[in-house]
Amino acid sequence: MATYETLAQEIVKNIGGSDNVISLTHCITRLRFKLKDESIAKDEVLKNLDGVVTVMKSGGQYQVVIGNAVADVYAQVLPLLHLGDMDNMATQSDGKKEKLLDRFVDIISGIFQPILGIMAACGMIKGLNILFVSLHLYSDTCGGYMIINAIGDAMFTFLPLYLGYTASKKFGLKPMVGLTIGAIMCYPAIQSSAVSTLGEPMYTLFEGTMFASPVYIDFFGIPLISMDYTSTVIPVIFIVYFASKCEKLFNKWIPDLVKFFFVPMLTLLVALPIGFLLIGPVATFGSKIIAETVIAIRDFSPMLAGAVVGLTWQILVIFGLHWGFIPVYINNIMTNGFDAVMMPFFACTFATSAVVLAIFLKTKDKKLKEMCIPNFISGIFGVTEPAIYGILLPLKKPFIISCIAGGIGGGFYGFCNFRKFSMGGMGIFELPAMIEPDGSMGNLTVAIAGILLTMVIAFIITMISFKDKAEKTNTSAIETQTATEMEKPLVKKTMLTAPVDGKIITLCDVQDDAFASEILGKGCAILPTDGCFHAPISGTISTLFPSRHAIGITSDDGIEVLIHIGLDTVQLNGEGFTALVKQGDHVEQGQPLVNVDLAFVKEKGFCLETPVVITNSAQYLDVLDVAKDTIHAGEDFLHIVK
Repeated sequence: MATYETLAQEIVKNIGGSDNVISLTHCITRLRFKLKDESIAKDEVLKNLDGVVTVMKSGGQYQVVIGNAVADVYAQVLPLLHLGDMDNMATQSDGKKEKLLDRFVDIISGIFQPILGIMAACGMIKGLNILFVSLHLYSDTCGGYMIINAIGDAMFTFLPLYLGYTASKKFGLKPMVGLTIGAIMCYPAIQSSAVSTLGEPMYTLFEGTMFASPVYIDFFGIPLISMDYTSTVIPVIFIVYFASKCEKLFNKWIPDLVKFFFVPMLTLLVALPIGFLLIGPVATFGSKIIAETVIAIRDFSPMLAGAVVGLTWQILVIFGLHWGFIPVYINNIMTNGFDAVMMPFFACTFATSAVVLAIFLKTKDKKLKEMCIPNFISGIFGVTEPAIYGILLPLKKPFIISCIAGGIGGGFYGFCNFRKFSMGGMGIFELPAMIEPDGSMGNLTVAIAGILLTMVIAFIITMISFKDKAEKTNTSAIETQTATEMEKPLVKKTMLTAPVDGKIITLCDVQDDAFASEILGKGCAILPTDGCFHAPISGTISTLFPSRHAIGITSDDGIEVLIHIGLDTVQLNGEGFTALVKQGDHVEQGQPLVNVDLAFVKEKGFCLETPVVITNSAQYLDVLDVAKDTIHAGEDFLHIVK
């Protein structure tokens, strides 16, 4: 645990400190931070920490991918953040407008992450109970079956309670109010199954449409569409969101003296009737429209639908966007008794594992071989992020192979109408949930056949196509090496010239940690005395920011140079900067690139220190600056040692 303590301290330090953190959650492999300012987090430093797989930015979250030890690291990070009582802390905002998709993914992951573990556990219990009955180990009428079924089923029956609690934390409602809303929605006397026992309906709303709803009771004359809210997902989330707005309004107007009980009382009295009369039915009708649309698409081609899910699932995982589909998956199981829409993704887990196994057998790289076995086991158990980030993505082609194999397996599952009947489990532990409720094994057979098909395809393609990078390099070197080449010098230098007149500053003295710590690459800096900046090397303008404060040049032999004119000058939005070239232009060494009004920039309060860095300096032996105090444009400036 001492190792995790050190890692936790480094993570907090490099995300900008505890003051930069709004909130923190974690999923199976990632720490998911909500930061006030993502730009001050040191991505490259974090990526290079021992114990961190990679860093991702998605869904409005700053995600530090840890792997299987994420819960232990989370336990060490949380006390360092001083976030207070996470259960009662309202959702904070830094005032920035987020993209709609980012907000959606952040909300969904925030609501479902806290319960996925216990949901998976309960689902496994349900699945195993069905399995044991199917194997005739005991009957479904014995007391043991009933008790085990209650253990596995209770959470799903009363799911609105759990979602009421987690949604309230996400939307800033008092958690106990959210929990109460969930309980009220599960209250037996108002479920449609109970209300329908009152006799014939008074009348039917929307008769003749897919939304036809019999009305048995009213709320002071207003017709109430009765529904069974037990096991539902979407209605409680919307009602809690509405209640959070009500609570904020009442908090503003109710006197402090009676706020303690009047605010929750009025929140419940307003939110629940509107929820039952309007929000619940509309949310349920929306779910029905989505379900009908998806079914229509699947009716056109279930195999194509499954192939698309299988092909794209791992890409969604990389960006954390797969959370957006969790409600569809859960809602299908809760309302239809099974899910066939999202289940083709099941093939992806085993495609990843098979690719990793093939790499293990083929590679001679000792470090890569050591990574393969734990990642193979993790993938079989349903956790693929460590394999994706640690092995497949860096090697590129194996990731593409796993996506293709996942798509083929997904197409097979779609064609066979593969289904999952209860929540729970990951990887091979999901199999019990695929046994049909009547105990027949046809669907389970499809599941196993899909696993074998996907793994065989992924394994064979990887075995045929995979070659170690070192092996490729060595083979190429052996084939192309000649006596003339052997006589060439072992070290070669390329010279960059100064882009501008000014005073030389060593990079470590620049007033910006990202440049000073050489995260962005090695190089040097100039405090300019002239406003005309020139090309330090011949090459192509690979980057020209709209604010014109930074220019990237890729030389003809692959050196990547970044000239960053001033610090934080992006905030000027291009004022004072005049570009003389455009992105994609080929420039010659010494050619003017940008004219800058130095007096204007200085007047606006910005530092004019201009770092010039080699962003791919890791590919070279060294980057050396000249031993001078001042320099003129066109003079020798940086030596790139190859």
